[in-house]
Amino acid sequence: MKLHFLFQCLGLLVVVAALAGCAVGPNYKRPVVQSPANFRFDETKTTNSLGDLPWWRVFQDPMLQNLIGTAITNNYNLKQAVARVEQAHNQAAAANSAFYPQIGYGGDVGRGRNALYNTPSPSPNSPTLSSAQLTLSAAWEIDLWGRIRRSSEAARAQYLATDEARRGVMITLVSDVATTYFQLLQLDQELAIEREATNAYAGSFRIFNDRLTNGVASKLETDRAAAALANAAASIPQLEQQIASTENQLNVLLGRNPGSVERGSLTNQPLLTPEVPAGLPSELLRRRPDVLQAEESLIAANANVGVSVANFFPQIGLTTFLGRASPELSSFTSGAGNFWDLGGTMSGPVFQGGKLRAGYRAAKAQFDEAKAAYQQNVLTAFAEVSNALIARQKLAEVYVYNGQAVVALAESVELATQRYLNGKSSYYEVLQAQQELYPTQRAQVQTQVGELNAVVQLYKALGGGWQEAGTNSPSRR
Repeated sequence: MKLHFLFQCLGLLVVVAALAGCAVGPNYKRPVVQSPANFRFDETKTTNSLGDLPWWRVFQDPMLQNLIGTAITNNYNLKQAVARVEQAHNQAAAANSAFYPQIGYGGDVGRGRNALYNTPSPSPNSPTLSSAQLTLSAAWEIDLWGRIRRSSEAARAQYLATDEARRGVMITLVSDVATTYFQLLQLDQELAIEREATNAYAGSFRIFNDRLTNGVASKLETDRAAAALANAAASIPQLEQQIASTENQLNVLLGRNPGSVERGSLTNQPLLTPEVPAGLPSELLRRRPDVLQAEESLIAANANVGVSVANFFPQIGLTTFLGRASPELSSFTSGAGNFWDLGGTMSGPVFQGGKLRAGYRAAKAQFDEAKAAYQQNVLTAFAEVSNALIARQKLAEVYVYNGQAVVALAESVELATQRYLNGKSSYYEVLQAQQELYPTQRAQVQTQVGELNAVVQLYKALGGGWQEAGTNSPSRR
């Protein structure tokens, strides 16, 4: 009779499991976005993309490569992101545990009057007894409505979103290291220009001072030369302070204490890439981590809508209970004190004051928010790529004009100096030519670094830099 009942329960279990084939709530569909055919200002119009290259193929400076490698290993923001991925991974595993039976055990040992049967009012003559009880229980919720599956789907999507956030942290880290490194090279070059300017102003001051001593030059010319020398010299400690601060900033990214940073020179800096193809806008949505993170968050919000719908339906499960009890500790392992129980459970809401409906509306609102966030991320991604493309193009043009201006001004300084020494012009021609030359040289350096940073920003905007060799990142595919 007991076996017949057990087989009936198992048959019911098979039927219910067969019915649990679909989950309530909406299935996820990617929102439609208006993706342009090509990026604005993309002159290459190719399917290849700079974002497909790993960072070590984009940045050819060996010292910069070493710094990026150190940052990836030691940066604490990236370590935090990795830890968050591990947390999300285990939270997803915890959500999946609801698919399996939950098995537990229990037991108690006691001694007293009627301890085993717990008589409310034992008589004074009741015997003092010892008791022992050991139980093993199991419960399994049958996911008929898909509540557990939707919860697991949401947890996995949050896990994938967290991993995409880690990739985003890595892209930001790679670009920040490169940008800070180029800023250091820029400051080094500007410092060299200012030292050259200081030496030139010092030479001019010596000429004017000698001419003043010999009664040829005026005190006004000598004072103006002295002021120009002092202004040029004053910029040197300012640049040295900026260099030290930038080195400290870079060391923070590297996970190191403040100190000097080994680096190359801007004059010997290899080109990042001769061509900068952006690729297809549609591929950007599959590559850029913040877009992928927003979509995974949207998938999780969609799954949570299903969970809120499933909460309206009853929860059905199976329970079993096995145990042994004995009125005496000495006879616990013998005798016929075994007991067991197998049955089904069902529980569901009747009235909860609008709690379930409010939860459903909240889940729908969270989905709408996540959908708008995804669409906003897509628009931002397209805009950032276009901004980086136009920045590189226009800065390249500015750099050419700056170079022409530097050549012309250098010739004017030399010519003005010769004219002054020959008595054909005043010192103000020399001063004006010098005061135009050195700022233009610095502007040319800043434009050169700006062009490099534009490529870095384009690489970041395209979602490049996260292709890590030897990693086992989770994938939805």
